[in-house]
Amino acid sequence: MVTAFSPADRASAGGALSVALVATCPPRQCGIATFTRDLADAIAATDPRLQLMWAAIDEPAEAHQYEPSVRWRIRQGDTQSYAETARRINQSGVDVVALQHEFGLYGIWGERFDDHLAPFLDELRVPLVTTLHTVLPQPSDTVRAAVQRIGRQSDAVVVMAETARRILTETYALAPANIHVIPHGVPPIEPRGRGDMKAQFGFDGRSVLSTFGLVDPRKGLEYMIGAMVTIVERHPETLYLVIGRTHPELVRRQGEGYRERLHGMIRDYGLTEHITFVDQYLSQQEIIDYLIASDVYVTPYLDPNQITSGTLSYALGAGKAIISTPYLHAIESLAEQRGLLVDFRDERGLADAVLRVLDDPTLKRTLEQNAYRYGRATAWPAIGQRVVSLYRSVAGRQWSAASRAGGSQHEGPPGDGDEDTPKHTSGDVLVPTSMIADDG
Repeated sequence: MVTAFSPADRASAGGALSVALVATCPPRQCGIATFTRDLADAIAATDPRLQLMWAAIDEPAEAHQYEPSVRWRIRQGDTQSYAETARRINQSGVDVVALQHEFGLYGIWGERFDDHLAPFLDELRVPLVTTLHTVLPQPSDTVRAAVQRIGRQSDAVVVMAETARRILTETYALAPANIHVIPHGVPPIEPRGRGDMKAQFGFDGRSVLSTFGLVDPRKGLEYMIGAMVTIVERHPETLYLVIGRTHPELVRRQGEGYRERLHGMIRDYGLTEHITFVDQYLSQQEIIDYLIASDVYVTPYLDPNQITSGTLSYALGAGKAIISTPYLHAIESLAEQRGLLVDFRDERGLADAVLRVLDDPTLKRTLEQNAYRYGRATAWPAIGQRVVSLYRSVAGRQWSAASRAGGSQHEGPPGDGDEDTPKHTSGDVLVPTSMIADDG
């Protein structure tokens, strides 16, 4: 007997599915680009039948050379470019749009935020899954309106922490059933071979502390540099690695002034033998190697509202002893002895926490084991499976709805039917907000 499957059946049962990723894309150096590339690789490994294509967001004055999977380009800062890309996606026959949202990529700050995502949302006729990389707990009216608009016009909203889900429901009044918590993925890391990796880097005999990611003033690196004065008095073998290039947006606006100021502090404190900058945009494997070589990982960040940190997620996945300031992601992730929290802008607190770990091998081992136990559940293979399942669920619901309505869409994926029938209703005109896209 031959069984006929509807598109909804095929979506849920693992049939062919196409997804458009709306995000920055390598070679653009941006945390969202790195995250989305890793996500795409995890999806492809999970489900080879799922076809991925990109709508890549270019800087206003730069156009990158992309791989062939980039089908569309969005010119950041050009509202018509966002709207036109949505229309082209509608015409492509793609099944699901997966949008990575960081406010700075979709608008311009001012007295009121100039929302460039709104035209895209109003034009889009394809099921939408939006991942929010920033969720502000005390939003202005325009920020709240922006997020509420995203919530109304998305078929699913993804956040990476339970704290973010709570804020979205309590502060933004988003429907809890539409919010999905899927943690930031990390590469599978076996936390062994620290001695060998130290030898490979020439760090034999050193206690290695590290912070990685794009460098900018929000990272609070000057406070960790100040803490090193106290740390090296008791542990003169200590080496602090600051790994990563300066954030490209910061370089464009202000040059390398922040990095130069940090170098000046290091010279003034006499720490040139104890602090090293690795001024490179690293591959995933290079990041893993530096993490394996590290004894303690530090995030001295300054923004208490930071809800997602990819670098913190990596350190958990690598089973590191972690010391952090109490931003939202760190408070949640480092609970239950998975790390130590220190007040913001507290050099002495940072020094005391590092010394506690270096002086107490039992504490260090406990932090490492608890971090790894928590972090390994977020390895990219597991996260890829969860994301694919969500995409298929969203596509299946849309095709089922089209079939029940008696429309022609049930014979094929969205885009094959009536392009003039909107999936979204725009409602009131709302205005969102922005930050520069971050990797941290």
